[in-house]
Amino acid sequence: MNNPRLRGNRPQRRGPFQLGQIPDSVLTEIGKQIVHRLAIGHRDLSGDDFGTIFANAIHGLHRASPLGLADVEYSGCAWSVKTVKATSPFTQRQVRLISGRNSPDYSMGITDPHLDPAATGRAVLSIWNARVNEAMREFEDLRVAVLIRNMQTRDFVLFEEEAQRFVPDEFEWTFNRRHNLEGRDRTTGQHRFTWQPHGSQFTVIRRVPPSARQFSIPQDIPTVNPSAIFAAIQFQPDWIQVHDD
Repeated sequence: MNNPRLRGNRPQRRGPFQLGQIPDSVLTEIGKQIVHRLAIGHRDLSGDDFGTIFANAIHGLHRASPLGLADVEYSGCAWSVKTVKATSPFTQRQVRLISGRNSPDYSMGITDPHLDPAATGRAVLSIWNARVNEAMREFEDLRVAVLIRNMQTRDFVLFEEEAQRFVPDEFEWTFNRRHNLEGRDRTTGQHRFTWQPHGSQFTVIRRVPPSARQFSIPQDIPTVNPSAIFAAIQFQPDWIQVHDD
């Protein structure tokens, strides 16, 4: 009885699978779409590519929007999707997830971020928390899906976690030698965040959880000759219209 039914409480919609319990069918479908991209000559995946791949694998919708955290949605559930490179995905213990622009100047009026690192750090996390809140006003369930990839060895790790809000007072902030702001857990000293004043890029450092799923593509994937694709679709030169100025 972990989720008792309450009178007057509307039924919650769920994602296509329980949080962190990614089924084999999703891994197979993601691998299949990666094979397709390799076959047509793509040698790497962008974040937008993975958004489309993940959405197709769960029969969801890729919003493809540069704003907000919700990249993919499915029946009231949303994901912020990320992909990162690694030399050895199977042994990777943590990943750095670029989480977009985060400007304490624009959002909070902090014109000199170096003046008070603690205040800047609190502002950075407050902006992140506001983005999580904004997404959760639209979706009942907000998750983060991360693909760790090595396209040369064709080894991959996929994990999923709940999107977190962070308590600003649990972290202390200092500028490093590169003049980037680092947030560390006050209790453990663990490095958890990096914020770059130039470009306002915010990075969240996440540990790879035990629930992460591994898969690989051991088969060498031949590249399809473009002429074979043109023949298959019966391409005709008059499909291309040249317009005079």
